[in-house]
Amino acid sequence: MLRLRQALLSFTLLSAAVLTSAALNAQTANDADAVPEVNQSELAQEIETLRQAMVNLNRDLFILEEDLLFPSSTQVAVFLSMDVGEYFALDSVEIAINDDTRTQYLYTERQVSALYRGGVQRLYVGNIGQGEHELTAFFIGIGPQGREYKRAVSLTFEKTDEPVALELSVVDSTAKQQPLFSAKAL
Repeated sequence: MLRLRQALLSFTLLSAAVLTSAALNAQTANDADAVPEVNQSELAQEIETLRQAMVNLNRDLFILEEDLLFPSSTQVAVFLSMDVGEYFALDSVEIAINDDTRTQYLYTERQVSALYRGGVQRLYVGNIGQGEHELTAFFIGIGPQGREYKRAVSLTFEKTDEPVALELSVVDSTAKQQPLFSAKAL
């Protein structure tokens, strides 16, 4: 918590410095005769340095926020990957952990196309207690011969004090001419 306060204070001070520099830069632009050209370029360089420092500080704040919201001792992340999609056109996915719905996601054609090209989506990041848990994922879409398809896959996993990553995948089975749904711990 102390690191977050220090980072917020640094962010506030840096923001004030950038705003002050921007105001000085605007003033020197209006009063170009009063300030030599060399000082304007130095000021522009200083502003750019401050902007870069602000971006770095913002990144650090984001990382601290993630650590506070999702500590590794309780973190679980669920990812989705897909195969070619010849036998299944994904429409939506619902994820439940211990029969408690955690997320539902409705896909656009563009998102499904990205998954077919090898993309991996982070569907869910959340907190759960240590112990044994059950993940259930419901896949809804269009299957072979244009039929509506709703399939579920379950995975029982053990949550320890380390973060857990789980993968859901949809793979075409040419032998069965059906999609196969699976879940596994990474």
